Amino acid sequence: MAAIVETTDVCKTYKGKVAVPALNGVDLCIEQGEMVAVMGPSGCGKTTLLNCLSGLDHFDSGEVLIEGVSLAAMTDRERTDHRARRMGFVFQFYNLIPVLTAAENVELPLLVSGTPTKESRVRAIESLAMVGLAERAGHLPEELSGGERQRVTIARSLVNDPALVWADEPTGDLDSQKATEIVALMRRLNQERGLTFVIVTHDIAVGRACDRIVRMLDGRVVDVLIPEGSDVRTHDAA
Repeated sequence: MAAIVETTDVCKTYKGKVAVPALNGVDLCIEQGEMVAVMGPSGCGKTTLLNCLSGLDHFDSGEVLIEGVSLAAMTDRERTDHRARRMGFVFQFYNLIPVLTAAENVELPLLVSGTPTKESRVRAIESLAMVGLAERAGHLPEELSGGERQRVTIARSLVNDPALVWADEPTGDLDSQKATEIVALMRRLNQERGLTFVIVTHDIAVGRACDRIVRMLDGRVVDVLIPEGSDVRTHDAA
């Protein structure tokens, strides 16, 4: 299967009064249709890696190819357009606008990109239906449970029919039952729709639900693990 994400020797240092290395030569390959967890201790570079690979942040050196296209070769506008067309994002704290309904939150990326209002609403309802929330389309975020809010963010990440979904601690604000439901939902979408998920997480239960666990330490990929039920065995790191 074709690689959807390929990195070679990616480095990133946060510059200030004291320079802080965040990524130290990351090599990684993620195939289309995989569900991959990125794990490691706090401060190891997980979120920085996600931000650099998705084009939300710049890296200092190395190469990142997304669907065979170099991020470094894109202009800022081209990166923004590529994210809008080909990527979805799920975050720990939902990032929902409180005065908008679930449907309005989901359709917002389409409206911003110029999709007609009527089409945006239809696609938003279809996306909510995918996550089992079509009947809650008219509810405000405060009228939804934590698990339902995260389902809305997942629906929003799917509304542009992306090739790749980035998720940063998507279960971090949920209790164990709701977290299990969200992981099962992402796995179902991965298997039924062929969506590629890259998930930054501290939760080993999330990792075990994925095809591979990429372990990071001190800004490097130190190994890649393949879950087998509750057991995990070591695999080559790239």
